[in-house]
Amino acid sequence: MARHHAHAHVHHHIQELDLSSKMGHTDTNTNTIADRMNTVPGFKTSAAFFTFLRANLVLPPSTLNSNTSTPLLYPSTSQTLPPLAFPPSSLANMTSMPDELPAPTKPLASIPPLTTRVLVSEPDKVAALKLVADSIAQQRQSASRAAIFHPLTIAVYIGLLASVSHVLYKTREDLGIVATTGAGVTMACLILVRGLTSGYINLAEEINWNFLKVNKNEGEEDVVIGSRYGEEIIGALVLRLERNGNGSGKKGRKLGGQGVVRAWTVRIKYRGKGVGTELLEEAVRVTRERMGGSAEVGFAAEHANSKMVLPELFNGVFRKRETKAAKLLDGVVGSFEGKKKR
Repeated sequence: MARHHAHAHVHHHIQELDLSSKMGHTDTNTNTIADRMNTVPGFKTSAAFFTFLRANLVLPPSTLNSNTSTPLLYPSTSQTLPPLAFPPSSLANMTSMPDELPAPTKPLASIPPLTTRVLVSEPDKVAALKLVADSIAQQRQSASRAAIFHPLTIAVYIGLLASVSHVLYKTREDLGIVATTGAGVTMACLILVRGLTSGYINLAEEINWNFLKVNKNEGEEDVVIGSRYGEEIIGALVLRLERNGNGSGKKGRKLGGQGVVRAWTVRIKYRGKGVGTELLEEAVRVTRERMGGSAEVGFAAEHANSKMVLPELFNGVFRKRETKAAKLLDGVVGSFEGKKKR
């Protein structure tokens, strides 16, 4: 009886396995993850756990968007960014500026104007005379440079050093005294050049209000033209009008004459920018306006910068400047003649 009961139990268990096997072959799509995993020996998982996991894996559509830290591999318009933890920088605000902006200010509004005209007030004339005096004092530097680097000066200097070396050098121990003596000779030469060019300082001090007097016994003065950059006088020209008669003719007719430029200078840092040309143009205009359309304009033979304190051998640089200035003035007068013919 017991054997028959055990045999029936084994047969019933075999039938259950056979049924499970057939079901696995006929309907594999209906097996769940839990069923398939439970078929692995030694791996038993609760069905309730997989039911809970499957329920939580079903996400709503609103959460399917990628996080901001994950790169998007396709276009998406539902991307939402989290709020910034700090305010954007000023550069970021540049792209969100309003379309209508206030009218921009003129880029040259902060640059003062440059005007060239006849100076009337006494302080302006004093400032112009100071520029002329400074230009004379600055000739000392040019004269010193010309004297030091002149070929004759260099030859004499080398000869002095050679003589000192020939007299003092006997053995290697004499190198120190030769070098010291050579340095002394160099200093002596520089002091000599400085003393020879000091006359320009004296000439600069002579420029005062009397320089403008046409006649010391009369009150007539030269015309002073200045270039003003903002509030600063940066260029000056002293013009003397020499008339052919003793005044104007009938009905204000001009008797003619000429304009003589007695001084012409520009502050160093503004040279080479056309300020000097404007001064010459204004001088020609004033001369033609007061002396007639045929009046000539030229530099005075003894202008403020004409005096030289060194021998003519060293004044080549100043003569070149005078020639260049004369050509420039001729070009300005020629441009006025061209405008007149038109």
